[in-house]
Amino acid sequence: MATYQAVQLARFGESFRDAADIVDLDLRSPQPGEVRVRNQYAGVNGIFDTQIARNAVDYVKIGLPTLTGVEALGIVEAVGEGVTDLTPGDAVVTTRFPGGYRQYNVAPRDHFVQVADATPEWLALASTGVSAWMALFHVGAAQPGEVVAISAAAGGLGHLIVQLAALKGCEVVAVCGGSVKSDFARGLGAARVIDYRTESVAEVLAREYPSRLDVAIDTVSGEIFDAFLENVAPHGRVVVGGAAADLEGRPEIVTAPRIAHKLYYKGASVRGFMNGLLSPFWPSARQEVFELYRAGKLKVRFDDERFVGLSGVFDAVERLLSGRSMGKVIVDLR
Repeated sequence: MATYQAVQLARFGESFRDAADIVDLDLRSPQPGEVRVRNQYAGVNGIFDTQIARNAVDYVKIGLPTLTGVEALGIVEAVGEGVTDLTPGDAVVTTRFPGGYRQYNVAPRDHFVQVADATPEWLALASTGVSAWMALFHVGAAQPGEVVAISAAAGGLGHLIVQLAALKGCEVVAVCGGSVKSDFARGLGAARVIDYRTESVAEVLAREYPSRLDVAIDTVSGEIFDAFLENVAPHGRVVVGGAAADLEGRPEIVTAPRIAHKLYYKGASVRGFMNGLLSPFWPSARQEVFELYRAGKLKVRFDDERFVGLSGVFDAVERLLSGRSMGKVIVDLR
């Protein structure tokens, strides 16, 4: 029987590299209603990967061993009985765990979305692009003319949110680290870029945007979340999309007034963004993002570092966690 390789979480450990191995698995034919796909590219979610390696994701119960990875773009090789809308040679994307870090994926038809071709931009758009749209418009309810603040604005998710907000006619405040990332965010349409390495986010917002943040999308937590909350506008929305500063996946203990006091008199809100709970809304978001890309209005930036093969997954995860990456981090599995 033919075999293929995949990254498998074999034990819990401090890092993804410590906890996972590359294993050989039997390659089977698709059953009725299934599709077999040869993966070409995998999208990297380093924070999630590290959290599952540490068994620190409260909403995912990990049974060992388990395959890993969420996002992949590939080519259909075979379809099972009853699958009539895909044929061998079609390009598809999956955003279902654990369909990512593996050479082949055999899964139900509804785990895959057909895309135009096998270029990696479609992987970024169908996964991170949809997340960006959902965070900004579905959860954040951003409207033209509003002020939108974004943490990690030069990252895979952030750089797409910046563009979508600017295209909507919002005033974008981008938070990122370093002059190169700051110039990148500015070039995407950010009206104000805060370089947290040289400026205090809290001081800049208090001076230039006091109580003016209509939408603030945070994936970092800690002091940046505090600064966003402190300067939320009347009827503003602070969207929590992650907590990169807390890789342990456990809440930071702080002593401060309850956030109700910062929200009540402004009629403001804090909203959790968990994209996996919003799957019924993905198709419409995907259509919007795809149309913007086809029209040349939305661009995808990939990190400069190139990662190849399943062994490259470990380096890619560490690259993303280092804070040095800019744009979407992917692994070439061809």
